[in-house]
Amino acid sequence: MWVITSRHKIVFTYFRSLKFRILLVLLAVSWVPMILMSASILKSYQDRAIAARSTEVQNQCMILSNQLLSYNYMEDPSTELIDGELAQLSSLYDGRIIIIDQDFRVIKDTYGLIENKYVVSEEVIRCFKGETTNQLSEKRFIEMTVPVRAGDSNKVQGVLLVSVSTDSIWDSLDALTNNAWVFTLVYGILVTVAAILLSHLLVQPICRIIAGLHEISSGHSNEDLMVKTYAETVQVSEEFNKIVTQMRALDESRQEFVSNVSHELKTPLTSMKVLADSLLTQEEVPNELYKEFMGDIAEEIERENKIITDLLALVKMDKKAASLNIEKKDINDLLELILKRLRPIAAKKNIEVVLESFRPVTAEVDESRLTLAFTNLVENAIKYNKENGWVHVSLDADHKFFYVKVMDSGQGIPEESLDYIFERFYRVDKSHSSEIDGTGLGLAIAKSAVLVHKGAIKVSSELGVGTTFSVRIPLNYIA
Repeated sequence: MWVITSRHKIVFTYFRSLKFRILLVLLAVSWVPMILMSASILKSYQDRAIAARSTEVQNQCMILSNQLLSYNYMEDPSTELIDGELAQLSSLYDGRIIIIDQDFRVIKDTYGLIENKYVVSEEVIRCFKGETTNQLSEKRFIEMTVPVRAGDSNKVQGVLLVSVSTDSIWDSLDALTNNAWVFTLVYGILVTVAAILLSHLLVQPICRIIAGLHEISSGHSNEDLMVKTYAETVQVSEEFNKIVTQMRALDESRQEFVSNVSHELKTPLTSMKVLADSLLTQEEVPNELYKEFMGDIAEEIERENKIITDLLALVKMDKKAASLNIEKKDINDLLELILKRLRPIAAKKNIEVVLESFRPVTAEVDESRLTLAFTNLVENAIKYNKENGWVHVSLDADHKFFYVKVMDSGQGIPEESLDYIFERFYRVDKSHSSEIDGTGLGLAIAKSAVLVHKGAIKVSSELGVGTTFSVRIPLNYIA
């Protein structure tokens, strides 16, 4: 049974690291070509040396064949001059020369072993047909046959069967090989050391990024991360800084949200406590005052309840899309029902609410969440409208999306507030926020409901003219 220790973990981590992989690449790029080049050079030397030796011996044999004919050695193999040259040539190349006549009889063997015997082999037969052979035997001998022919005559009068030792070539090759491997080893060690250092230097920027991330994650640094060594490290640093900026903004937003929630929930409680204390400190409270205070307390309780209800709605909106109840719904009927519920509120300010539908629209939506979104948009259009104004809701669609616009003739939204109106508890006109019923969460709920449907919401407004909210939602929900 294997026991994984911290030392093993460190080793495994190193083998999976970028430094180790860069080291492997550098070693492969340096060692493999170097070994292949050394082997190629040695093989080339071997081939060229053997080819040169073969050519040299073949030229000497051609000269010898001409002398054999000149001195009529094929008929009378007793010429001392030729025997001397044969001995000198065989000694020079550490080889053996056999002269064969037309009857396949050996008339001369420099080793003196098979004279007057017959040699009938494939190479000799091919040579009598005028074909020269040349090959390297397994015993490291160059074996060749050279025809002996007179002048320009094609008639072959004999064959020189020559065996030449290549021991000197192999000795030189062995010495060269040893030198090559020593050089390769020394060079390889230097390259390996250089590769280790280079791999360390190449990953240093990554190590600095990791160290910077550790400092930031541990809370010891609030500075932005920036490693400018490579273009990639600059991009990583910039993207990380963007994420950190977003996280900081999100954290500030959460803190502000908690502060706003605390304030919004505490305000009604404070009012109720003041009203209750006023009743408790008075010994005889008139019924009219008692009813008035209790009515005010009931209003504060209702306000508290509405804030809590909207907060719960926001929590549901923030849940994953898996909790959506997606069904095919008639959007025309959905909007008609929403406007029907809100028309009594609009009638109090004599506001005309109109729905304009350009075509029947059916889409895959969560009815309850989408109803809440459009209800908040239309309700806001009514609440922030002027007396005898109007609210115009339009519905249209194409092959991919359906579009809903909520337009009003209200007071409008200042341009500097347009970027913040979807934030939770944000009020455009804080001085009149207490006069208009609401929690400041309606638009945040509407945006969350639209986004969870993979849609988009935009706003345009002009002070004193009105506001338009444009919503786009896919006809088919894609999880």
